Amino acid sequence: MVNFVLVPGARLGSWAWDDVVPHLREAGHGAHPLTLSGLAEKRGVPAGQQTHVQDIVDEVLRLDLREVVLVGHSYAGVPVGQAAERIGDRLAHTVFLDSSVPADGESFAGPWPDIEASLTRNDGFWPPAPASHFEGHDLTEQQIARIVAHSTPHPGRTLTEPAALSGPLGALKATYVLCAPDGEEPDDDVAQLVAGGHWRLVRMDTGHWPMFSRPRELAQVLLDTAAGE
Repeated sequence: MVNFVLVPGARLGSWAWDDVVPHLREAGHGAHPLTLSGLAEKRGVPAGQQTHVQDIVDEVLRLDLREVVLVGHSYAGVPVGQAAERIGDRLAHTVFLDSSVPADGESFAGPWPDIEASLTRNDGFWPPAPASHFEGHDLTEQQIARIVAHSTPHPGRTLTEPAALSGPLGALKATYVLCAPDGEEPDDDVAQLVAGGHWRLVRMDTGHWPMFSRPRELAQVLLDTAAGE
């Protein structure tokens, strides 16, 4: 048995994993979806980048979890990658789900100056994306409507504060799940991590939000990862 700690991407809460969790639990594993500070039911809680890292660490410690598989989608790869090196021997594996990966001293928003401009226009928050943002990602109209209806503004400091790593990210035992319906290749930073030998690359033929578009298939990818396949 392993314990999956499921961390959603920007603007989302633990609800984003509702269709994945049952498949993991039916297979006999623990599944612990987490809402990060400032989002969903925790909206209004002040948060910076290190707040989100601590949210993940605190959840592992609060539940006294062992054999932990940390899963970070999209933005959440940045705090998950930092939390992974802070939970010690409780960690079994880390899964970066079509996500950004942290780089010491760099922020999530660094490569995208338009994010910081958006924060300035929106009182320090990254506003929820319109329905058009999700088109072309293997999602039904109902799934898109669900995401849009439940998304919340994302606290900007979590996007602009730098990551803090104490060791090389490539030393983690990790899997990168690339959602690549058109056969895209991973970004250079991910390709270098995979080439380092400790990371493996898994592809899913779906869009950026597989917890909605392909929840059963995503659960199987996670289960295979836990089994070392």
